[in-house]
Parts: sequence; C-alpha cells; structure tokens
Amino acid sequence: MAVAMVTAAVRQTPTIDEPVYVGAAAEYTHEHRLRHNPEHPPLGKLVIGAGVALAAPHIDASFTGDQGRLGRHLLYESGNDPWRLMLWARLPVIALTLLFGLVVFAFARELAGLAAGSAALALYCFSPDVIAHGSLATLDVPAAGFALTSAWLVWRARRRSRLYVPLAGIALGAASATKMSMLPAVPVLMVLAGVSVWRGCAGGRRLVRAVAGAGVVALAAIAVVWVAYLVVDPRLRWTPEQHVPVVRGMRGLLVQLLPFPEAYRDGMRVQFGLENRPWQGFLFGRLYDGSLWYYLPAALLVKTPLGMLALWAGGVAAVVAVRRLRPAAPYVLAAPLVLLAAAMQGARDLGARYAVFLPLFLAVAAGCLLVVRRRWVPAGVAVLVALVAVSSVRTFPFYLPYSNEAFGGPDRTREWLHDSNVDWGQDLGRLAERLREGYAGERVWLVYKGSGVPGFYGIRAEDPRRVPVDAVRGLLVVSDSAAAKATGRLAELIGGSRPVEHVGHSITIYRS
Repeated sequence: MAVAMVTAAVRQTPTIDEPVYVGAAAEYTHEHRLRHNPEHPPLGKLVIGAGVALAAPHIDASFTGDQGRLGRHLLYESGNDPWRLMLWARLPVIALTLLFGLVVFAFARELAGLAAGSAALALYCFSPDVIAHGSLATLDVPAAGFALTSAWLVWRARRRSRLYVPLAGIALGAASATKMSMLPAVPVLMVLAGVSVWRGCAGGRRLVRAVAGAGVVALAAIAVVWVAYLVVDPRLRWTPEQHVPVVRGMRGLLVQLLPFPEAYRDGMRVQFGLENRPWQGFLFGRLYDGSLWYYLPAALLVKTPLGMLALWAGGVAAVVAVRRLRPAAPYVLAAPLVLLAAAMQGARDLGARYAVFLPLFLAVAAGCLLVVRRRWVPAGVAVLVALVAVSSVRTFPFYLPYSNEAFGGPDRTREWLHDSNVDWGQDLGRLAERLREGYAGERVWLVYKGSGVPGFYGIRAEDPRRVPVDAVRGLLVVSDSAAAKATGRLAELIGGSRPVEHVGHSITIYRS
C-alpha cells in the first residue's frame, strides 16, 4: 500500500481540491491566520501543513486573492517546484492512511481473531479508493480514519472506560475538526460510549455513569475542535475572505447552537450554501441536473472490487447474525450507516470519495466473516481477498479512475462516472510527456478540467471553445470529466473528431 500511494503521489499533478488545501495549509502554518477555506476545519490541513513546512516553500504573504488562486499562486507563481511541494504535502496523509490500517487490523482482530484482522487489513490495503485518496493532500481519508478510530476506542471502552472514553472523544473530535461531514457520527458514537460504560460497570449508578461517559466524549470532541483552531491562531482572528451565506430555519438554528468557534460555524454556513447551488451529475452515461439519492451506492458498485463487495455483504451478515459478534454490530455498522445516509442527501454527486469511510468500517466487518463455522469459509475468504488484490494491482498506478471488471476496468470508468471518480486533473504531467513523445510540433487544442497550469508542464495549447468549430484542426485534448458534461460547441467538436489515445484513463486525445 505504501508503494502504491507513494508512486501515485510522485506521478500525479495537483487534483482539483489539493491546491486549495495546500495553500490554506501554508497560510495556517506560516501566517497563523484563519482566512481561506473555512468550509473545512483546520486539522486535516495542519496535517498537510506539516509536509508543506518541511518542503520550506517561498510564501508570498502579500497575496490577496481567493482560495483557488491562493493555491495556484503558491504552486506556480512563487518560485516553488510544484512537483516537490505536492509530494511533501501528500506524505503526511500517506503516513496517516497507513496508520489507520493498523486500526482496521486491531479492531477486526479484537472482534474475531488474528486471521480476521489479517483479512480486514488486506482488504483495506488493496482498496483502490483508499489508495487513491490516501495518496492525495485531501481530507476524506483522514476524516474517515479518525471516525473509525473513535468507533474502535468506544468498543474498547467496554472494559476500560476511564482510558478509552476520553481517547474516543479525542478521535471523534479529530474527525469533526477535519471534515464537517463527520458531524452526523457524533451523536451515534456518544450513545455507543454511554452503552459501553453501562455494560462495563456495575452498581446502582450505571445510568449516571453512562450519561457521563457520553458527555466526556462530547466534551473531548469539542475541545479538540477548539484546539485545532487555536493552534492556527491563538487569538482566533476570523475575517472571511469569501461570502458567507445567511442560513435560516432549522439549519440556521443548528449552526448557531454548535459549541464551536465562529470560523467553524461560518464554514458550515458556506457548506449549506454550496448545497443550494445548481450542480450537475453524471451516472451511467446520463448527465443530469441536481442529485440522485442512489448516486453513492451506484458509484460504489462501480468503484469497489467485486470480491470486496461480496466480502462486505458477507461480513455485515455475519456481524448481525452471529451471536458472538452481535454486540459489536452497532460499533461497526451504526456510524457508517448514518454517515452514508447523510451523504446520500447531499447535492453534490461528485465522487465515491464522499463515502470513503465504508472501505474502512466494512473491512472490519468483512474480516469477521471468518467467525462463521463452515469449512468453506476460510478458503472462500482467501480466494475473494486474492481476487481483490489482483484487481487492485492490475490498476496500478491509476487508482483514481479504477472501476471493477464488471464495468470494464479503469479504461471505461469515464462511461459510467465523472469528476473525482475518474478525472480529477491528476494526469496533466502525463499528458505533457505524451505530447512531447508522440505529437511533437502538432497544434494542440485543450479542454482541461483541473487545477494544474498546462503551460508550466510545457503544454502549449488553445481553448477550442473560443474559436469557430471549423477552425479547430490538429489534436483535440479533452479531460474526460469535461467530455462527460460536454454540450454545444464542445460536444460538436468531440462528435466530429476521432479518439486516438487515452492518457492515464482520464484524458482523451482526439484527432480533429
């Protein structure tokens, strides 16, 4: 897993979200000011910032643009090497992703034994989605890993509540201080903490102790969120650089009641504002406006290895049905179920990464399948894990555009999904190499969907949407996410061109 993630990190150019996080991380660690990217709390960016600090980039403290331009300015306009800076920014997330593998192993081993822990760890390590997003300077895997760690610690609190209840709260706070989308798990894990304390103590004050345990989890989580902001700026100065929408009704009341810094509450208001924007989705070749409630399950069906899907289903059934495992079912399944239900209500159908917590929690459940006392179970689990490993290794090093064999593999993912499922701007460097090697001297027309700067990588190209259709002659290069949503002139250009090559399974070169 480490080899796969580092290889991907070295080869990929910045994805769409990464420059924003890297720019904000540099700002947090160098200027100690909360200005940009309030829609995500600072902890994950502080992790990224540790790598950015080690890279020692030149920081332009006088820059005054928005958060999108901030990252681009840091990477491409400040005299820094974006290849080196992005690698250093990604390395702390890679290290954290590897450490979460140990949590997966420990959780499954405690529930069902060493073989179960090993099977769970194998599924985690070969998960294409975890490898893909664990190798980027983004927040999805860190937030999911902290949530899993909290669930594991709450489970352990059944025996040593005084130690593990506060630790579970710290881990839950870390998840909430990394991504606000983890907040739905807070009441779930508070209740489970109370249940653990209830079951772990005797006497007439069990209810009081259970309520106190839930309260300790909440207080520890709140404290971690505050500490994350105080680490950035002990004075908690907050002047938003972007419009913060007014949120009314129940959402507005919820935001107002949150016991977090004003910057966190404003970040939630920005998130709610993003949910109200008109978004387009793409699923199974269909372009649509708005969102589909079944988008995430459908995307996971495409993006998850077939053997892993089978093991997930078997593991969930085992955790629910086997008497020995049944007490652990809420600890393994409740938080991801609530998080998935919340994510399915979102307005942005932009990737299976919004449910990247599932490969973590369900790896634990899948390992528990080995508790089932049937002769064929160990062999069946071993075969399915091997199939997952083969499917994952076959896609190396192109993990972002992975799809399983039933959907044609990475080369056909663009037919079913778009955005971070297949093309997130990661292959601009590979495109530059291919144009130099195979198409030197030819005129290039480019529609690139990403945050990289084509000119930095030596790509000299024009936008075909700015000239008449009959003026576009030569190479037409289009990001697959842009092609999926193509209308008007771009759709006409693609329809009248012949595809000649795919770069990294995310960018298509046409001959116009």
